[in-house]
Amino acid sequence: MTARRLHLNAFLMSNGHHEAAWRLPGADPFVNHDAAYFARLARTAERGLLDSVFFADSPALMGNVGRRPSSVLEPTVLLAAMATATTHIGLIATASTTYNDPYNLARRFASLDHISGGRAGWNIVTTATLDAARNFGLDELPAHRDRYERADEFVEVARRLWDSWQDDAAIGDKAGGTWAVQDRVRPIEHSGFYYRVHGPLNTARSPQGHPLLVQAGSSEHGRDFAARHAEAIFTAQQTLADAQAFYTDVKRRGAAAGRDPEQIKVLPGIVPVIGSTEREARALDEELDRLILPEYARAQLARTLRLDPERLPLDAPLPPDLPAEDEIEGAKSRYTLIVKLARDENLTVRQLIGRLGGGRGHRTFTGTPEQIAATIEHWFTAGAADGFNVMPAVLPSGLEAFVDHVVPLLQAKGLFRTEYTGTTLREHYGLPRPPGRRLAEPVAEGRPS
Repeated sequence: MTARRLHLNAFLMSNGHHEAAWRLPGADPFVNHDAAYFARLARTAERGLLDSVFFADSPALMGNVGRRPSSVLEPTVLLAAMATATTHIGLIATASTTYNDPYNLARRFASLDHISGGRAGWNIVTTATLDAARNFGLDELPAHRDRYERADEFVEVARRLWDSWQDDAAIGDKAGGTWAVQDRVRPIEHSGFYYRVHGPLNTARSPQGHPLLVQAGSSEHGRDFAARHAEAIFTAQQTLADAQAFYTDVKRRGAAAGRDPEQIKVLPGIVPVIGSTEREARALDEELDRLILPEYARAQLARTLRLDPERLPLDAPLPPDLPAEDEIEGAKSRYTLIVKLARDENLTVRQLIGRLGGGRGHRTFTGTPEQIAATIEHWFTAGAADGFNVMPAVLPSGLEAFVDHVVPLLQAKGLFRTEYTGTTLREHYGLPRPPGRRLAEPVAEGRPS
């Protein structure tokens, strides 16, 4: 039996995940426009043999632009550039099912998979902000359930489009004058509640067949969606017990949906603040927290909690009469995590925004490489994770420290690879290539049950 191995993804964000990282001496506040900078980060992650790098995205400007670098490049375009600068590491981009169409998005990810030689991944999101809705002609955010129903149909259409070409369709027969066999390229003739798509895709089946499918929602609808579709799950968990409960739950739901739970990889986020000594790590953490601008952070917290900022005095706890989760149509699971963190630890608003400054609800861990490696090992062996979504508080130095000092410790423990043994992202994650399939019967119109 092959030993279970960790999966490690590097979540890249401008100067780092801590909201004040851009204010550190020596930080360049304009790297978020620099493709060469991100290519260097990807090569660092590849030097550490990480499975993948990942970019989040939203089709809206997020929050007050004074708070942190806010202008971002479209991630699939950026990853296409990074594909030519790397050879092995996977390339994962976020794209919304609420504000895209299946045909264009399926083509974009198939193209990225071809360009990268089979290293593309799609982080599927339903987008939970009113600002995004207004950018697409909507006056209100679509209901949480509606967004997930639309996402279900969207993913099904994308899969069928990726399979609309058989693997052996293109033959390049110069003598016979046949470039591809027409009968091996078929329309999908999809007619559902949200979409009507004839097909076929005008991009041939890509090296992975389908890009790796990733999902990051932890609400009830999000977990059910992940159980049906996700091959990797990026999740935010603050405690070992919460992570174990989430891990067990999504694996159970995957089995109930007829899937092999071992083919659903759970990767909690971890925000490492690394120092050669504990004192050095604490000093960096404290410096970052001193650079947080409380009024910006309070305003962002108020948006998340659907409150007027004046109801959040910095040195008082959260008010007792917050909205219930079922009243929230946005990011339900992140709302619940933040409120639970504040209540469980009796945090003031000032303390809470300090805790959220590094990872927006993901677990921040400050310490030496040995302490961080031990924490990763403990969660991995205790049934809380299949790997981690590594979110360095400061870039590039935090990623370099993780690759140079934490990864070797994990390798020495036999927990992480010492070389790439595959060439595709699916191979890195130990997942099979989906076989080509016969097109299903046309989907009948009607709202999902």
